[in-house]
Amino acid sequence: MLPRTLPACATAILMIIACLGAPEVAPQSASHVQATASLAAKDLPPTATTKPVFDEYFGTKVSDPYRYMENLNDPDVVKWFKDQDDYTRAALERIPGRSALLARIEELDKGAPFRVFDVQRMQGGKYFYQKKLANENTAKLYVRDGLDGQEKLLIDPDHFVKESGTHFTLNYYAPSLDGRYVAYGVSPSGSEDAVIHILNLKSGQDVGETIDRSWYGGISWMPDNQSFMHVQFQPFKPGMGANERRLKTRVLLHRVGTNPDSDVPVFGFGVNPEIPLDATDGSFVQIDPRTPTAIACVNHGFSNDSTCYGTPVDFIGKPAVMWRKLFDVQDEVTNFEVRGDDLYVMTHKNAPRFKVLRTSLAHPDLVNAEMVVPPSDKVITGLVASPEALYVTESDGGTGKLLRISYSKQEAKEVSLPVSGSISIGGGDPRLSGLLLYLTSWTRAYSIYYCKPETAEVVDVGLQPTGPYDAPRDLESIEVKARSYDGVMIPLSIVLKKGTKLDGSHPAILGGYGAYAISMDPYFDPRLIAWLEHGGIMATAHVRGGGEYGEEWHQAGMLDKKQNTWKDFIACAEYLIVNEYTSPARIAGHAGSAGGILIGRAFTERPDLFAAALDDVGLSDMIRDMFSGDGPLNIPEYGSLDTADGFKNLLEISAYYKVSDQVKYPAVLLTTGINDPRVTPWEPGKMAARLQAATGSGKPILLRVDYQGGHGGIGATSSQYRELLADQWSFLLWQFGDPAFQPKQ
Repeated sequence: MLPRTLPACATAILMIIACLGAPEVAPQSASHVQATASLAAKDLPPTATTKPVFDEYFGTKVSDPYRYMENLNDPDVVKWFKDQDDYTRAALERIPGRSALLARIEELDKGAPFRVFDVQRMQGGKYFYQKKLANENTAKLYVRDGLDGQEKLLIDPDHFVKESGTHFTLNYYAPSLDGRYVAYGVSPSGSEDAVIHILNLKSGQDVGETIDRSWYGGISWMPDNQSFMHVQFQPFKPGMGANERRLKTRVLLHRVGTNPDSDVPVFGFGVNPEIPLDATDGSFVQIDPRTPTAIACVNHGFSNDSTCYGTPVDFIGKPAVMWRKLFDVQDEVTNFEVRGDDLYVMTHKNAPRFKVLRTSLAHPDLVNAEMVVPPSDKVITGLVASPEALYVTESDGGTGKLLRISYSKQEAKEVSLPVSGSISIGGGDPRLSGLLLYLTSWTRAYSIYYCKPETAEVVDVGLQPTGPYDAPRDLESIEVKARSYDGVMIPLSIVLKKGTKLDGSHPAILGGYGAYAISMDPYFDPRLIAWLEHGGIMATAHVRGGGEYGEEWHQAGMLDKKQNTWKDFIACAEYLIVNEYTSPARIAGHAGSAGGILIGRAFTERPDLFAAALDDVGLSDMIRDMFSGDGPLNIPEYGSLDTADGFKNLLEISAYYKVSDQVKYPAVLLTTGINDPRVTPWEPGKMAARLQAATGSGKPILLRVDYQGGHGGIGATSSQYRELLADQWSFLLWQFGDPAFQPKQ
């Protein structure tokens, strides 16, 4: 499998924006609107001083009134953020229904006794997994011998906490192939600034050394089970810009028990003179026990197409290692698997929805490679080369399919699945037969299954018990398509209670994302029942920029075509209104991270269409984002300030510069985590300040700051996440006019 550099997005964020619903409430009355305006008039948020800075790009002048906020260490900026958060928390706590809503969310969240995820199968029947008990805030790492074996606690992130009110998160872990060691990364308070530790399973103690600047991990164990590859950022020195922190990464070889300062550089920026890399290139080296070849991959910023090289594993750690190229960017490979000398690649070259090819790892030739899975109307989403067969996952209109392809006969058979929804594949030692699967749908929480190698029968392994709220029978999902402004039909997923009458009276939340070819796959979170119990509608717009229809769909929503992303979202909102799922007074848009572009441009272009908006850790100033940590890596997706076309596009997709004075904007709740390493807090901060100064609607513009949080749900505790949901949903219920959520005047 091809390791990936993570862009400004996260599974937790996608789950939030994919699955939100809204309760049924009384019609919004004139008195409610007047009360909201009155509240805003007498109790305004702290005012931000304007200090305009003017930049000129290719003859166009750009005014930035809140540039000074980018200095997050400025005492005045620190105070403004704190005052904003205090104001927001006070406003939300005045909502009378919030406490009861929070209690219900917590009850739903604790329905199942625990949640198990991140499962890895290893030799000897060992299962490693992260597990969070219903009454716990953070997940811990466990191991058990066999599915029926007694589990043993290995790593508790709480042991790293030294200061009250803080928390640590287990970011990743990698057991050695012999099961003697586990290398793992932990980071504080959502920062993702992980430090690698090494646990000796026999003694139950860490071996001692730690490796910092290890956000990505990239851990891959050598055959000796005593050393491993890891990815490390360059040292962040005084005077360096924020946009340099994630540049010039290198892969190093560490031997257990030695000083990490002596780790040997193996691949990456400046390591191999014959392979010159750009500062934005991220590198990984993968050691796979199925082949004697080590594979080094280069991710070019946040582009999905990679360049990979091979060399004998025995050469790793020796001077002047020679690497031979396996495939390059023009081959448009986004994933691969190996089996001996067989190299299977997933490519979109001349196949917008992907195809799978087989070639020789020793002598790769993709031009003349054997076709294993031809392109079709289905989107190929992944592949795994198990000992008994090649497994390929597909998406057919949002429904996951699993193909099993015999190595001898090369014929593909579809595996029967017990759940119609989305598929994720578990990890572990790739030499083990069979396949671990996570299956979920829009109305059913995930369970963990095993595909038997002999029969391809898919059975529940019993690691994840079904909670009382995990599969409600009174819900249904509907798949429709909305016609966008240019005639393209946009998939729209709608979840609601069975028998819901479509009369325009129901509040609805429309979620979306639309970037990096990431698909909004079906997923159900029992906490969402807190919305659905009120008869609300929740919907997900599968806009261009995502991967729902393959790379062609992605490219139709990137660079100079990025406007399609928010125009598709607008079309989906209009569909819900025209077909009387909801009305303009009862619809909210919700997106986050890179989806901040979508939601920000949607309500700045059509402020009349939404009653409210939730903007989670969202990108809003893409011009200045180029000077942040993720900025240089985002160039393949959005463009560069170094070209006229790139600047024009970055300006167009930046909602911050599209806010106009005295426009009647919807109510907006923006969120940020003060430790966010992906979308720096000043982006939501500047957007909130501009909206507060400009809006003429009298509706609230609130900025919520989590001082122990990072990028949305990444690294968040259970209580942090529940509080966020209660705040956001209470805010919307207030704006939708629910009598139980109106603050007293």
